[in-house]
Amino acid sequence: MSRETYRSLSARAAAEVAEIMPWDVERMMRETPEVLILDVRERSEFDAAHIKGSINVPRGILEAACEYDYAETEPDLVAARQRPVVVVCRSGNRSALAAYVMRLIGYEKVSSMKLGIKGWNDGELPLIDGRGVAVDADDAAHLIEPKLAPEQMDPARRKS
Repeated sequence: MSRETYRSLSARAAAEVAEIMPWDVERMMRETPEVLILDVRERSEFDAAHIKGSINVPRGILEAACEYDYAETEPDLVAARQRPVVVVCRSGNRSALAAYVMRLIGYEKVSSMKLGIKGWNDGELPLIDGRGVAVDADDAAHLIEPKLAPEQMDPARRKS
């Protein structure tokens, strides 16, 4: 029996939800002011560099944040069930999974930003830090993509 992996789960989720390229999200933000940009990265990732106007709800608390009556409730997110919502993460995997779950719990116009914040930055679209200060694209590249420690790498794929 084979098991699912993070890659296979996120690929299956991505096949089930609408994916939008970063430059199309940027255009959508200009043309559709009611769009909600939801960043599901961890708070430290969000504080390092994020899309201006986005809200941060880490993936680990997403389901509770989408509902009233929880300590994690995010009222703007609960109220966005009929609004367009674009979910963002670092590379598009967490956002695909999050968008898939949000569809299951009643979000009608939810999509995932393909390529994630890495793709946004590669397109040299603007990012800010937790203080609201612009982040240079070259600096953001180092903040967004941390290097893996050797013990985090699959031993079968490590290069000698």
